[in-house]
Amino acid sequence: MDKLELKELLDSLYYKYNSSEFIESDPISIPHRYQSKDDIEISGFMASIISWGNRKAIVKSCCRMMDFMDNAPYDFVINASDKELNSLSSFVHRTFNGEDFKTFILAIREIYLQFGGIGNLFEQKWMEHQDMRIVLSEFRKVFFEIEHAKRSEKHLSSIDKKSACKRLNMYIRWMVRRDNNGVDFGLWDKIPMSALYLPLDVHTANVGRELKLLIRPQNDWKAVEELTNALREFDSEDPVKYDYSLFGAGINKEFKM
Repeated sequence: MDKLELKELLDSLYYKYNSSEFIESDPISIPHRYQSKDDIEISGFMASIISWGNRKAIVKSCCRMMDFMDNAPYDFVINASDKELNSLSSFVHRTFNGEDFKTFILAIREIYLQFGGIGNLFEQKWMEHQDMRIVLSEFRKVFFEIEHAKRSEKHLSSIDKKSACKRLNMYIRWMVRRDNNGVDFGLWDKIPMSALYLPLDVHTANVGRELKLLIRPQNDWKAVEELTNALREFDSEDPVKYDYSLFGAGINKEFKM
């Protein structure tokens, strides 16, 4: 398959999967329940953090998470009492438990106190560094400035440890990408879409290798850079739009792996 044929394939898959029909069964359905920027940012962040495993189970856990927050994420983050925070203790999604939940709520609260919001923090760091790799590192450092249990750190991937940072990159895609299809939100307009990195998971990696866009065998940060750089050859302004192509083709088994 030559480059033109590959671009035509990627584009056709992008148009197939980048639609409102994608929303219902995906964790992005959680922030789509809300209207305000703060509710979208907070619910989206928390949904992305627990997005590993079966998508149906993830969405179910995300809904429970929002119930714990009285379906008003911003108000809960800012105003929850100690009693309300302690009520999170019974939440669990795989290895993410109530202690982690409370830690993440308090970390977001501190971000609001310092920066006025998650998006403000990301945009400020982008304006300072103009490099999403540094932004990912800086965000994690700020996030864990509060007192916290060491165990909670595993739920926010570290680019400094060469992690693929799949969930963070997915969340940033949700908040930054903008088109007319209504899936991604496009709330953070100070960050260009060209700066984003692909949310690498087993589906995008497998299809990437099948299409000879990814050679590296490990699903780590180097693989993220390799695959994203390959996709920039097809759309330098919006390379991560092809997340839809690779993920959709992978989860729907459009290629024999």
